[in-house]
Parts: sequence; structure tokens; C-alpha cells
Amino acid sequence: MDEFLISARPDLHAARTEWLGSLSRERRLSALTVEAYERDTRQFLQFLTAHGGGAPGLADIADLKPIDLRAFLSHRRTGGAGPRSLGRGLAGIRSLLRFLEKRGLANSAGAAAMRAPRQPKSLPKPLTAADARRVVAAGEQLSEEPWIAARNAAVLTLLYGSGLRISEALGLTGEALKDASQSALRITGKGDKTRIVPVLPIVVSAAAEYRRLCPYHLADGSPFFRGARGGPLQPAIIQREMQKLRSALNLPDTATPHALRHSFATHLLAKGGDLRTIQELLGHASLSTTQVYTGVDTARLLEVYDAAHPRA
Repeated sequence: MDEFLISARPDLHAARTEWLGSLSRERRLSALTVEAYERDTRQFLQFLTAHGGGAPGLADIADLKPIDLRAFLSHRRTGGAGPRSLGRGLAGIRSLLRFLEKRGLANSAGAAAMRAPRQPKSLPKPLTAADARRVVAAGEQLSEEPWIAARNAAVLTLLYGSGLRISEALGLTGEALKDASQSALRITGKGDKTRIVPVLPIVVSAAAEYRRLCPYHLADGSPFFRGARGGPLQPAIIQREMQKLRSALNLPDTATPHALRHSFATHLLAKGGDLRTIQELLGHASLSTTQVYTGVDTARLLEVYDAAHPRA
């Protein structure tokens, strides 16, 4: 903290120390978060010291403008900070200013008006084909209730076998997957767009086993997947089941329900699947979304072009 002592006047130093104490005592933030906020605001005060020609006090930050904050973020960006670090840094400054505002010591409007840096799109990492199969196979083994185990297995099999979003799988109604010879399923996805997805025999089999064991009447038009008390199955339940599977199978934290959909697309592409077809199967409105989703680079796109275009 000696480095901080030359970066703020005593009144601001004392107020910031009180704020840091309140983060863990009153807001119950983790020690790592408090440490990050301490570091980020210290860097901000050091910037203001150089920027303003002297250590700042409460009067100097009482009415900070967006231009001051933009200058700080630009300074940090030049130093190599990425969008996530910049966003967290802005969050720490906002928290400090809100704390001071409640005590009549500052105005947080300038910080509140600042847009956080755009965060890069992040996607769950796909599972390996072997791990995806292990998840699907183990889905029916972690519950003492046979019908719940069968339900979990059917949901996970749908996510990986048909590439569904979890909301799409849980949105199926009682008439779904009744036919043992069914090979396709009509899905209504984002934006009420309808698409056809493949249904593998293992998916039909898993759904049939769940239907056989489910103690509730799965009428047409009613939810197909049910919670323990008979209501619609909530995504959080499947997410918790996946958490148990991660622990049981020693899988990374990135192994989420959505990662199974991601794996569906990635494994199809690895086996020579057509990017345009994968776009249709996933229900993406834009091919660029599928490109990012499957980790396709420019070289792979050119390979697809060379293989498919009649004049290539």
C-alpha cells in the first residue's frame, strides 16, 4: 500500500480505505474481487496523479467527467489491458464513486454514463467426441429416481445428438419423439424461426425410455420434459446435473449443457460437414456466427469454397 500513499490525498485515502472494507464486510465480495478492485482503483488514482499534476483528493474526483474516465481507459489499453480488465476496472471505479456519492462526497453520474468496453464473444469449449459420449452415457446414472435419470439422459442426448439449445430441448411438447422410426424434428428457435434437425436412433431411444418411466401424463401440447413435481423442467436443473457429471467424470468447468451443442457443430465440421449445412442445423441467422461458433478460420473457409464452387 506504500505505492498508494503518494497517489491520493489523506481525505481520499481514508474514504477509499473505508470503501474497500465495506466491499467484504457489507457486500460480501470475495477476497479476489476486493483485491482486483483495490488494484484497479489504485491504478486509476496513480493515473490521475500524473494526469492532473498532483495527488488527487476528494475535491478532484467529486465531479469526474466521462472524458477523464475515457482517458484512463485509453491509458490502460495502451499499456496492454484487454476488454475484460478494462471493464472490471471501470466497475471498480463506479463502485467507489457510488460509495462516495451516498456520503455526499462525489457524483457518480459521469462513470454511470460511460459504456463498458465491448467484451469479446466467448463460447464454451467443445468436448472431445469421447467425453461427449461419456456425458451422454453417464446422464442416466446419477439419479436415484429412474425416471429422472432417464429424463436427464434424454435431454443431454438431444443437446449433443441434434445440436439443440437447452431452451429448445426443454420447449418440446408431449407429441415430440413419439415415432420410433422418426429421423427428424421440427424445432422453433430464436426469433420464432423453424428448422429441421436430425434425430438419431439413440435420441429416439432415450426419449422413449423417458416417456415410459415418466410418472406424469405427457399430453400433446404440454411440456415433454418435467421437473420432479410435474411442472416444466427448468434449465437450472440440467445445469446442476451437468455440474455433477463434470465432477464424476473429471471434466473441465467448460463442460456445460451448451458445450454439448457446441460439440455437435465442431465434431460435424471435423468430419467434413458443410459449414452452410451446420448453420442451418444450428439455426444461426448468419454464417459468420457459425464461423465463430465452430472456430473456423479463413483457410478452412477457402477449403470449403474450393471444394464446392463450380469455378474454383
